[in-house]
Amino acid sequence: MSKLKPRERDAIVQALRAGVVPKLGLRHIQVGRVREIEELVKDMDRISDGGSAIRFIIGEYGSGKTFFMNLIRLVALEKGLVVMFADLAPDRRIHATGGQARGLYAEMARNLSTRTKPDGGALASVVERFVSQAHRDAEERDLPTGSVIRERLGHFEELTGGFEFAEVIRRYWEGHETGDDELKSAALRWLRGEFATRTDARKALGVRTIIDDASVYDHLKLMSAFVCEAGYKGLLVGLDEMVNLYKLTSSQARNANYEQILRILNDVLQGSAENLGFLMGGTPEFLMNTRRGLYSYEALQSRLAENTFAREGLIDLSGPVVRLASLTPEDLFVLLANVRRIMQEDAGALPDDALEAFMAHCSDRIGEAYFRTPRNTVTAFVNLLSVLEQNPGVEWSDLIEKIEVSEDLGEDMTEVDESTGAQDPGDDDLISFKL
Repeated sequence: MSKLKPRERDAIVQALRAGVVPKLGLRHIQVGRVREIEELVKDMDRISDGGSAIRFIIGEYGSGKTFFMNLIRLVALEKGLVVMFADLAPDRRIHATGGQARGLYAEMARNLSTRTKPDGGALASVVERFVSQAHRDAEERDLPTGSVIRERLGHFEELTGGFEFAEVIRRYWEGHETGDDELKSAALRWLRGEFATRTDARKALGVRTIIDDASVYDHLKLMSAFVCEAGYKGLLVGLDEMVNLYKLTSSQARNANYEQILRILNDVLQGSAENLGFLMGGTPEFLMNTRRGLYSYEALQSRLAENTFAREGLIDLSGPVVRLASLTPEDLFVLLANVRRIMQEDAGALPDDALEAFMAHCSDRIGEAYFRTPRNTVTAFVNLLSVLEQNPGVEWSDLIEKIEVSEDLGEDMTEVDESTGAQDPGDDDLISFKL
Protein backbone atom coordinates (compact mmCIF):
# COMPACT_ATOMS: atom_id res chain seq x y z
CA MET A 1 0.00 0.00 0.00
CA SER A 2 1.31 3.45 -0.89
CA LYS A 3 2.43 5.82 1.84
CA LEU A 4 -0.29 7.87 3.46
CA LYS A 5 0.16 11.60 2.93
CA PRO A 6 -0.68 14.00 5.78
CA ARG A 7 -3.29 15.70 3.59
CA GLU A 8 -4.97 12.36 2.94
CA ARG A 9 -4.86 11.45 6.62
CA ASP A 10 -6.55 14.68 7.66
CA ALA A 11 -9.21 14.34 4.94
CA ILE A 12 -9.98 10.74 5.91
CA VAL A 13 -10.21 11.42 9.65
CA GLN A 14 -12.39 14.53 9.26
CA ALA A 15 -14.74 12.79 6.82
CA LEU A 16 -15.13 9.60 8.86
CA ARG A 17 -15.77 11.58 12.02
CA ALA A 18 -18.57 13.42 10.21
CA GLY A 19 -19.99 10.20 8.78
CA VAL A 20 -19.30 11.16 5.16
CA VAL A 21 -17.10 9.68 2.46
CA PRO A 22 -13.58 11.14 2.14
CA LYS A 23 -12.61 12.32 -1.32
CA LEU A 24 -8.97 11.40 -0.82
CA GLY A 25 -7.19 8.24 0.24
CA LEU A 26 -10.02 5.74 -0.21
CA ARG A 27 -7.50 3.03 -1.07
CA HIS A 28 -6.19 3.18 2.50
CA ILE A 29 -9.50 2.08 4.04
CA GLN A 30 -11.22 0.02 1.33
CA VAL A 31 -12.08 -3.55 2.34
CA GLY A 32 -14.19 -6.33 0.82
CA ARG A 33 -16.44 -6.24 -2.27
CA VAL A 34 -13.64 -7.40 -4.53
CA ARG A 35 -15.98 -9.01 -7.06
CA GLU A 36 -18.11 -5.88 -7.39
CA ILE A 37 -15.05 -3.67 -7.87
CA GLU A 38 -13.62 -6.00 -10.53
CA GLU A 39 -16.91 -5.89 -12.43
CA LEU A 40 -17.07 -2.09 -12.34
CA VAL A 41 -13.45 -1.85 -13.48
CA LYS A 42 -14.49 -3.84 -16.55
CA ASP A 43 -17.20 -1.24 -17.13
CA MET A 44 -14.61 1.53 -17.07
CA ASP A 45 -12.57 -0.36 -19.67
CA ARG A 46 -15.69 -0.80 -21.81
CA ILE A 47 -16.38 2.94 -21.71
CA SER A 48 -12.76 3.68 -22.62
CA ASP A 49 -13.07 1.38 -25.63
CA GLY A 50 -16.06 3.29 -27.01
CA GLY A 51 -18.83 1.39 -25.28
CA SER A 52 -21.26 2.34 -22.54
CA ALA A 53 -22.37 1.10 -19.13
CA ILE A 54 -25.02 1.73 -16.52
CA ARG A 55 -25.13 0.43 -12.96
CA PHE A 56 -27.61 0.92 -10.14
CA ILE A 57 -25.66 0.70 -6.87
CA ILE A 58 -28.22 -0.51 -4.32
CA GLY A 59 -27.67 -0.70 -0.58
CA GLU A 60 -29.20 0.25 2.76
CA TYR A 61 -28.52 3.62 4.39
CA GLY A 62 -24.98 3.58 5.73
CA SER A 63 -24.01 0.43 3.85
CA GLY A 64 -21.28 2.13 1.80
CA LYS A 65 -22.99 3.11 -1.48
CA THR A 66 -21.39 6.53 -1.64
CA PHE A 67 -18.01 5.12 -0.63
CA PHE A 68 -18.25 2.47 -3.35
CA MET A 69 -19.28 5.01 -5.99
CA ASN A 70 -16.42 7.33 -5.02
CA LEU A 71 -14.00 4.43 -5.23
CA ILE A 72 -15.17 3.67 -8.79
CA ARG A 73 -14.94 7.39 -9.52
CA LEU A 74 -11.23 7.30 -8.63
CA VAL A 75 -10.76 4.20 -10.80
CA ALA A 76 -12.36 6.06 -13.72
CA LEU A 77 -10.05 9.04 -13.24
CA GLU A 78 -7.00 6.77 -13.19
CA LYS A 79 -8.15 5.20 -16.45
CA GLY A 80 -8.32 8.58 -18.17
CA LEU A 81 -12.07 9.21 -17.98
CA VAL A 82 -13.73 12.48 -17.07
CA VAL A 83 -16.27 12.20 -14.25
CA MET A 84 -19.36 14.28 -13.43
CA PHE A 85 -20.89 13.47 -10.03
CA ALA A 86 -23.79 15.03 -8.13
CA ASP A 87 -26.38 14.17 -5.50
CA LEU A 88 -30.04 14.41 -6.33
CA ALA A 89 -32.04 16.74 -4.08
CA PRO A 90 -35.51 18.30 -4.02
CA ASP A 91 -34.20 21.02 -6.34
CA ARG A 92 -32.07 18.68 -8.48
CA ARG A 93 -33.53 15.78 -10.44
CA ILE A 94 -33.19 14.06 -13.79
CA HIS A 95 -36.42 15.34 -15.35
CA ALA A 96 -38.32 18.50 -14.48
CA THR A 97 -40.02 21.54 -15.95
CA GLY A 98 -39.06 24.14 -13.35
CA GLY A 99 -35.28 24.18 -13.71
CA GLN A 100 -34.50 21.27 -11.37
CA ALA A 101 -32.96 19.13 -14.14
CA ARG A 102 -30.84 22.03 -15.34
CA GLY A 103 -29.81 22.55 -11.71
CA LEU A 104 -28.65 18.94 -11.55
CA TYR A 105 -26.63 19.37 -14.75
CA ALA A 106 -25.08 22.59 -13.43
CA GLU A 107 -24.04 20.80 -10.23
CA MET A 108 -22.50 17.94 -12.22
CA ALA A 109 -20.67 20.40 -14.47
CA ARG A 110 -19.25 22.26 -11.46
CA ASN A 111 -18.05 18.92 -10.08
CA LEU A 112 -16.52 17.80 -13.38
CA SER A 113 -13.17 16.19 -12.58
CA THR A 114 -10.13 14.82 -14.36
CA ARG A 115 -7.10 12.94 -13.12
CA THR A 116 -5.12 16.17 -12.71
CA LYS A 117 -8.07 18.00 -11.09
CA PRO A 118 -9.85 15.30 -9.07
CA ASP A 119 -11.71 17.69 -6.79
CA GLY A 120 -13.91 19.25 -9.47
CA GLY A 121 -13.85 22.52 -11.36
CA ALA A 122 -12.06 20.94 -14.32
CA LEU A 123 -14.41 22.05 -17.12
CA ALA A 124 -12.25 25.04 -18.06
CA SER A 125 -9.17 22.80 -18.20
CA VAL A 126 -10.92 20.34 -20.51
CA VAL A 127 -12.03 23.12 -22.88
CA GLU A 128 -8.57 24.71 -22.76
CA ARG A 129 -6.97 21.36 -23.58
CA PHE A 130 -9.23 20.95 -26.60
CA VAL A 131 -8.61 24.41 -28.04
CA SER A 132 -4.87 24.14 -27.38
CA GLN A 133 -4.75 20.86 -29.31
CA ALA A 134 -6.76 22.42 -32.12
CA HIS A 135 -4.40 25.41 -32.18
CA ARG A 136 -1.30 23.18 -32.45
CA ASP A 137 -2.97 21.17 -35.18
CA ALA A 138 -3.84 24.38 -37.03
CA GLU A 139 -0.26 25.65 -36.85
CA GLU A 140 1.08 22.36 -38.19
CA ARG A 141 -1.37 22.44 -41.10
CA ASP A 142 -1.10 26.21 -41.61
CA LEU A 143 -4.84 26.69 -41.13
CA PRO A 144 -6.93 29.06 -38.99
CA THR A 145 -7.61 27.55 -35.56
CA GLY A 146 -11.32 28.28 -35.93
CA SER A 147 -11.43 26.14 -39.06
CA VAL A 148 -9.79 23.21 -37.28
CA ILE A 149 -12.22 23.51 -34.37
CA ARG A 150 -15.12 23.55 -36.84
CA GLU A 151 -13.66 20.49 -38.55
CA ARG A 152 -13.11 18.51 -35.35
CA LEU A 153 -16.59 19.31 -34.06
CA GLY A 154 -18.32 18.97 -37.43
CA HIS A 155 -19.98 15.69 -36.50
CA PHE A 156 -21.58 17.38 -33.47
CA GLU A 157 -24.07 19.03 -35.81
CA GLU A 158 -25.66 15.61 -36.32
CA LEU A 159 -26.41 15.38 -32.58
CA THR A 160 -29.24 17.10 -30.74
CA GLY A 161 -27.95 20.48 -29.57
CA GLY A 162 -24.59 19.82 -31.19
CA PHE A 163 -24.50 22.89 -33.45
CA GLU A 164 -24.88 25.30 -30.52
CA PHE A 165 -22.41 23.31 -28.43
CA ALA A 166 -19.77 23.56 -31.16
CA GLU A 167 -20.53 27.26 -31.62
CA VAL A 168 -19.95 27.92 -27.91
CA ILE A 169 -16.57 26.18 -28.11
CA ARG A 170 -15.65 28.36 -31.08
CA ARG A 171 -16.72 31.43 -29.13
CA TYR A 172 -14.46 30.32 -26.28
CA TRP A 173 -11.57 30.20 -28.74
CA GLU A 174 -12.40 33.69 -29.96
CA GLY A 175 -12.23 34.92 -26.38
CA HIS A 176 -8.94 33.07 -25.91
CA GLU A 177 -7.46 34.57 -29.08
CA THR A 178 -8.58 38.13 -28.41
CA GLY A 179 -7.98 38.13 -24.67
CA ASP A 180 -11.70 38.59 -24.01
CA ASP A 181 -12.09 36.93 -20.60
CA GLU A 182 -15.74 37.90 -20.45
CA LEU A 183 -16.48 35.93 -23.61
CA LYS A 184 -14.56 32.90 -22.29
CA SER A 185 -16.45 33.12 -19.01
CA ALA A 186 -19.79 33.31 -20.83
CA ALA A 187 -18.90 30.22 -22.87
CA LEU A 188 -18.05 28.27 -19.70
CA ARG A 189 -21.26 29.46 -18.05
CA TRP A 190 -23.22 28.11 -21.03
CA LEU A 191 -21.39 24.78 -20.88
CA ARG A 192 -22.15 24.54 -17.16
CA GLY A 193 -25.86 25.12 -17.78
CA GLU A 194 -25.89 28.39 -15.86
CA PHE A 195 -27.84 30.48 -18.37
CA ALA A 196 -31.49 30.59 -17.30
CA THR A 197 -32.88 32.27 -20.44
CA ARG A 198 -32.20 32.09 -24.16
CA THR A 199 -32.17 35.88 -24.30
CA ASP A 200 -29.17 36.08 -21.97
CA ALA A 201 -27.33 33.40 -23.96
CA ARG A 202 -27.99 35.13 -27.27
CA LYS A 203 -26.80 38.46 -25.88
CA ALA A 204 -23.60 36.97 -24.44
CA LEU A 205 -22.69 34.38 -27.08
CA GLY A 206 -24.94 34.79 -30.08
CA VAL A 207 -26.49 31.31 -29.65
CA ARG A 208 -30.23 30.76 -29.57
CA THR A 209 -30.48 27.81 -27.19
CA ILE A 210 -29.39 26.92 -23.67
CA ILE A 211 -29.02 23.75 -21.65
CA ASP A 212 -32.51 23.40 -20.18
CA ASP A 213 -34.54 20.76 -18.40
CA ALA A 214 -35.49 19.00 -21.63
CA SER A 215 -31.95 18.70 -23.01
CA VAL A 216 -29.88 17.51 -20.02
CA TYR A 217 -29.32 13.95 -21.25
CA ASP A 218 -28.58 15.14 -24.79
CA HIS A 219 -25.87 17.41 -23.41
CA LEU A 220 -24.37 14.63 -21.34
CA LYS A 221 -23.94 12.71 -24.60
CA LEU A 222 -22.44 15.80 -26.20
CA MET A 223 -20.07 16.21 -23.27
CA SER A 224 -18.93 12.60 -23.57
CA ALA A 225 -18.16 13.16 -27.26
CA PHE A 226 -16.39 16.43 -26.48
CA VAL A 227 -14.10 15.04 -23.76
CA CYS A 228 -13.06 12.31 -26.20
CA GLU A 229 -12.16 15.00 -28.74
CA ALA A 230 -10.11 16.63 -25.98
CA GLY A 231 -8.07 13.46 -25.55
CA TYR A 232 -9.85 11.74 -22.68
CA LYS A 233 -11.23 8.19 -22.78
CA GLY A 234 -14.87 8.95 -22.02
CA LEU A 235 -17.32 10.29 -19.44
CA LEU A 236 -18.64 8.71 -16.24
CA VAL A 237 -21.78 10.27 -14.74
CA GLY A 238 -22.52 9.53 -11.07
CA LEU A 239 -25.89 10.28 -9.49
CA ASP A 240 -26.26 9.55 -5.79
CA GLU A 241 -29.22 9.92 -3.42
CA MET A 242 -31.64 8.63 -6.07
CA VAL A 243 -34.08 8.02 -3.22
CA ASN A 244 -35.11 11.64 -3.73
CA LEU A 245 -37.09 10.45 -6.77
CA TYR A 246 -38.84 7.90 -4.57
CA LYS A 247 -39.80 10.74 -2.24
CA LEU A 248 -41.49 12.83 -4.94
CA THR A 249 -45.14 13.24 -3.94
CA SER A 250 -46.40 13.55 -7.52
CA SER A 251 -46.69 10.24 -9.34
CA GLN A 252 -46.53 12.16 -12.61
CA ALA A 253 -43.19 13.71 -11.63
CA ARG A 254 -41.82 10.33 -10.52
CA ASN A 255 -42.89 8.62 -13.72
CA ALA A 256 -41.35 11.40 -15.84
CA ASN A 257 -38.03 10.84 -14.06
CA TYR A 258 -38.31 7.08 -14.41
CA GLU A 259 -39.06 7.50 -18.09
CA GLN A 260 -35.84 9.47 -18.46
CA ILE A 261 -33.95 6.71 -16.63
CA LEU A 262 -35.54 4.21 -19.04
CA ARG A 263 -34.32 6.28 -21.98
CA ILE A 264 -30.77 6.24 -20.62
CA LEU A 265 -30.98 2.52 -19.84
CA ASN A 266 -32.23 1.69 -23.34
CA ASP A 267 -29.50 3.76 -24.98
CA VAL A 268 -26.84 1.93 -22.99
CA LEU A 269 -28.26 -1.56 -23.40
CA GLN A 270 -28.83 -1.06 -27.13
CA GLY A 271 -25.36 0.39 -27.72
CA SER A 272 -26.61 3.82 -28.79
CA ALA A 273 -24.38 5.66 -26.29
CA GLU A 274 -20.62 5.84 -26.78
CA ASN A 275 -17.84 6.45 -24.25
CA LEU A 276 -20.49 7.10 -21.63
CA GLY A 277 -21.25 5.44 -18.30
CA PHE A 278 -23.72 5.98 -15.46
CA LEU A 279 -23.64 5.08 -11.77
CA MET A 280 -26.89 5.61 -9.85
CA GLY A 281 -26.94 5.06 -6.12
CA GLY A 282 -30.11 4.29 -4.20
CA THR A 283 -31.76 2.24 -1.48
CA PRO A 284 -33.63 -1.06 -1.96
CA GLU A 285 -36.90 0.88 -1.62
CA PHE A 286 -35.95 3.19 -4.47
CA LEU A 287 -35.45 0.13 -6.65
CA MET A 288 -38.06 -2.39 -5.55
CA ASN A 289 -41.04 -0.52 -4.15
CA THR A 290 -43.85 -1.29 -6.58
CA ARG A 291 -45.83 1.84 -5.71
CA ARG A 292 -43.11 4.53 -5.79
CA GLY A 293 -39.81 2.93 -6.75
CA LEU A 294 -38.30 1.99 -10.11
CA TYR A 295 -40.34 -1.22 -10.05
CA SER A 296 -43.51 0.91 -10.21
CA TYR A 297 -42.55 1.62 -13.83
CA GLU A 298 -43.22 -1.65 -15.62
CA ALA A 299 -40.65 -1.23 -18.38
CA LEU A 300 -37.93 -0.61 -15.81
CA GLN A 301 -39.00 -3.50 -13.60
CA SER A 302 -38.64 -5.95 -16.49
CA ARG A 303 -35.17 -4.64 -17.35
CA LEU A 304 -33.89 -4.46 -13.79
CA ALA A 305 -35.37 -7.69 -12.42
CA GLU A 306 -32.91 -10.01 -10.73
CA ASN A 307 -31.62 -13.14 -12.41
CA THR A 308 -33.89 -15.90 -11.11
CA PHE A 309 -30.94 -18.31 -11.01
CA ALA A 310 -28.97 -16.04 -8.66
CA ARG A 311 -30.30 -17.58 -5.46
CA GLU A 312 -28.96 -19.33 -2.37
CA GLY A 313 -25.55 -17.69 -2.36
CA LEU A 314 -25.18 -17.50 -6.16
CA ILE A 315 -24.48 -14.04 -7.56
CA ASP A 316 -24.76 -12.42 -10.98
CA LEU A 317 -22.97 -9.11 -11.42
CA SER A 318 -23.50 -8.86 -15.17
CA GLY A 319 -26.84 -7.05 -14.92
CA PRO A 320 -27.45 -3.33 -14.35
CA VAL A 321 -28.18 -3.75 -10.63
CA VAL A 322 -25.29 -4.17 -8.19
CA ARG A 323 -26.49 -4.98 -4.69
CA LEU A 324 -23.85 -4.19 -2.11
CA ALA A 325 -23.53 -7.22 0.13
CA SER A 326 -22.96 -6.70 3.83
CA LEU A 327 -19.39 -6.64 5.01
CA THR A 328 -18.42 -9.72 6.97
CA PRO A 329 -17.26 -9.30 10.57
CA GLU A 330 -13.77 -10.14 9.28
CA ASP A 331 -14.03 -7.31 6.73
CA LEU A 332 -15.11 -4.90 9.43
CA PHE A 333 -12.19 -5.91 11.64
CA VAL A 334 -9.78 -5.12 8.79
CA LEU A 335 -11.59 -1.81 8.20
CA LEU A 336 -11.25 -0.81 11.84
CA ALA A 337 -7.58 -1.86 11.75
CA ASN A 338 -7.08 0.38 8.71
CA VAL A 339 -8.68 3.31 10.53
CA ARG A 340 -6.49 2.59 13.57
CA ARG A 341 -3.37 2.58 11.37
CA ILE A 342 -4.34 5.94 9.88
CA MET A 343 -5.07 7.62 13.21
CA GLN A 344 -2.45 5.96 15.43
CA GLU A 345 0.94 5.67 13.81
CA ASP A 346 2.99 5.16 16.98
CA ALA A 347 3.81 2.04 18.92
CA GLY A 348 1.08 2.77 21.46
CA ALA A 349 -1.69 2.00 19.03
CA LEU A 350 -4.90 0.36 20.21
CA PRO A 351 -4.38 -3.43 20.48
CA ASP A 352 -6.38 -5.97 18.50
CA ASP A 353 -8.15 -6.96 21.71
CA ALA A 354 -9.70 -3.49 21.82
CA LEU A 355 -11.01 -3.85 18.27
CA GLU A 356 -12.58 -7.19 19.15
CA ALA A 357 -14.12 -5.76 22.32
CA PHE A 358 -15.49 -2.80 20.40
CA MET A 359 -17.09 -5.06 17.78
CA ALA A 360 -18.52 -7.35 20.45
CA HIS A 361 -20.06 -4.37 22.24
CA CYS A 362 -21.63 -3.09 19.02
CA SER A 363 -22.96 -6.56 18.23
CA ASP A 364 -24.52 -6.84 21.68
CA ARG A 365 -26.26 -3.47 21.28
CA ILE A 366 -27.53 -3.52 17.68
CA GLY A 367 -26.89 -7.01 16.32
CA GLU A 368 -25.81 -7.47 12.72
CA ALA A 369 -26.46 -3.81 11.87
CA TYR A 370 -22.98 -2.97 13.14
CA PHE A 371 -21.42 -4.55 10.03
CA ARG A 372 -24.41 -4.33 7.70
CA THR A 373 -24.32 -0.51 7.89
CA PRO A 374 -20.67 0.20 8.76
CA ARG A 375 -20.81 3.99 8.45
CA ASN A 376 -22.06 4.56 11.98
CA THR A 377 -19.82 1.88 13.45
CA VAL A 378 -16.74 3.49 11.91
CA THR A 379 -17.81 6.96 13.07
CA ALA A 380 -18.10 5.69 16.64
CA PHE A 381 -14.68 4.05 16.38
CA VAL A 382 -13.09 7.27 15.11
CA ASN A 383 -14.64 9.13 18.03
CA LEU A 384 -13.23 6.54 20.43
CA LEU A 385 -9.72 6.92 18.97
CA SER A 386 -10.02 10.70 19.14
CA VAL A 387 -10.85 10.61 22.85
CA LEU A 388 -7.95 8.26 23.53
CA GLU A 389 -5.58 10.48 21.56
CA GLN A 390 -6.54 13.61 23.46
CA ASN A 391 -6.66 11.94 26.87
CA PRO A 392 -3.42 9.91 27.17
CA GLY A 393 -4.19 8.67 30.69
CA VAL A 394 -7.49 7.02 29.74
CA GLU A 395 -7.66 3.27 29.09
CA TRP A 396 -9.71 2.00 26.18
CA SER A 397 -11.28 -0.67 28.37
CA ASP A 398 -12.82 2.07 30.52
CA LEU A 399 -14.54 3.63 27.52
CA ILE A 400 -15.98 0.70 25.58
CA GLU A 401 -19.03 0.37 27.84
CA LYS A 402 -19.75 4.09 27.54
CA ILE A 403 -20.64 3.82 23.88
CA GLU A 404 -24.34 4.60 23.64
CA VAL A 405 -26.65 3.25 20.95
CA SER A 406 -29.60 5.30 19.81
CA GLU A 407 -32.02 5.22 16.92
CA ASP A 408 -31.02 6.81 13.63
CA LEU A 409 -33.72 7.51 11.07
CA GLY A 410 -31.11 7.92 8.34
CA GLU A 411 -32.42 10.05 5.51
CA ASP A 412 -35.51 12.05 6.34
CA MET A 413 -38.44 9.99 5.06
CA THR A 414 -41.13 11.82 7.00
CA GLU A 415 -42.41 13.50 3.86
CA VAL A 416 -43.24 10.17 2.25
CA ASP A 417 -46.98 9.70 2.45
CA GLU A 418 -47.76 6.12 3.41
CA SER A 419 -51.21 6.39 1.89
CA THR A 420 -49.73 6.73 -1.58
CA GLY A 421 -48.12 3.35 -1.30
CA ALA A 422 -44.71 4.14 0.13
CA GLN A 423 -43.31 1.60 2.51
CA ASP A 424 -41.21 2.36 5.53
CA PRO A 425 -37.64 2.40 4.20
CA GLY A 426 -36.35 1.16 7.50
CA ASP A 427 -34.29 2.83 10.15
CA ASP A 428 -30.58 2.71 10.61
CA ASP A 429 -29.02 2.27 13.97
CA LEU A 430 -26.81 5.08 15.11
CA ILE A 431 -23.85 4.45 17.33
CA SER A 432 -22.79 7.57 19.15
CA PHE A 433 -19.84 7.92 21.49
CA LYS A 434 -20.20 10.06 24.56
CA LEU A 435 -18.12 10.38 27.71
